Amino acid sequence: MNVVFRKKQIKKNIQTFKALPKAQKKSTLGLTILGGALLTFNWFIFIYVINHVSIQAGSFGYLICPIVTTVLAFFILKERLNKWQQASIFISIIACLILGFNSLKDVYFSLLIALTYASYLISQRKNKVFDSFISLNIQLLVMVVILAPFYPAYSQAVPTEGIFYICLFFLVVLFTVIPLYLNLYSLTGISSSAVGILIYINPLINFMLAFFYFKEQVSSTQLIGYFIIFCSVILFNKQVLFPDKKLKAMQ
Repeated sequence: MNVVFRKKQIKKNIQTFKALPKAQKKSTLGLTILGGALLTFNWFIFIYVINHVSIQAGSFGYLICPIVTTVLAFFILKERLNKWQQASIFISIIACLILGFNSLKDVYFSLLIALTYASYLISQRKNKVFDSFISLNIQLLVMVVILAPFYPAYSQAVPTEGIFYICLFFLVVLFTVIPLYLNLYSLTGISSSAVGILIYINPLINFMLAFFYFKEQVSSTQLIGYFIIFCSVILFNKQVLFPDKKLKAMQ
């Protein structure tokens, strides 16, 4: 798509890259390749968890991802945490400990999912040389390079049913490429922690599917843990959901 419809942007990005100092060239390439590797690892873990652990564990990983992103942004990017975010992080830790008593394995994989995607967001916050869509294309190529050696061992017959390719189109374009591009694009203008908030809608839908469609069992301990996480999410977004009227009037 870039080669066909965005030739000018490609040429402009190549010229910009060539004009960079040698150290910045290495940094840009390193961050872009690192982003592709982190995405690969994140998707692999998520697919494994959904198929071999539980949908709840996979969804929980993305539910706590914005909070993990905020913590990493605080330590790595020196982004500030307001008092509500600090309280939210503390409550989330309590919830993870509660859920850990029920299934330490679920919490481990959930945190791994959250950590890999949060690391991806943080790494790309500093990667501003390439156009967002071009960066994403390079990272997808990195994924292909990483996964290609596994193809002979795990490949199967090529599907011939039309419905497979229709579903594949929606999965790749609507639910993968577009959300990833929007994440990368938004990182150029807002904080990493704010971008993380955009992730919440996906795990909430997954949770509902796990409970109501796939009929996964939920213990009382899990319900308490999920409720506490839900409270921490509300607290995390307090200034967005319930803005200070006095401050808003001053603006």
